[in-house]
Amino acid sequence: MEKVDLKMRNVVFFDGVCHLCNGFVDAVISRDKTHLFLFAPLQGSTAEELLPAQDRTDLDTVIYFEKGKIYRRSAAVIKIVSGLGGFFRIFSLAMIIPGPLRDLIYKYVAKNRYKWFGEREFCRLPTPEERSYLLP
Repeated sequence: MEKVDLKMRNVVFFDGVCHLCNGFVDAVISRDKTHLFLFAPLQGSTAEELLPAQDRTDLDTVIYFEKGKIYRRSAAVIKIVSGLGGFFRIFSLAMIIPGPLRDLIYKYVAKNRYKWFGEREFCRLPTPEERSYLLP
């Protein structure tokens, strides 16, 4: 298999044991018709290669690595969803809401996500169709 320069790709990092996070990944993959995104668990080797140590230990956030630039929390979600194009571009308007206010809501959901949505004992296994999207 050909080696891909991950620093020039768009990688979504997520908590591999969180049901909400995995649901978000499933939703994005099912709508990513141009294969814009790759996905990797925050607990994996790709995160170790591309992210600072602090980001790998803070499992309360989705991190979006876009060609070398790192987005966290609500900014990451907005960039990912609006990056799907078409109707989803409207989500970029959420960036006009001040970051601290967006992140306050994001952190509240993140803090309660295991209680509300549950957690897995281990990272999920991809379907054969999803394998081309997932990194270790």
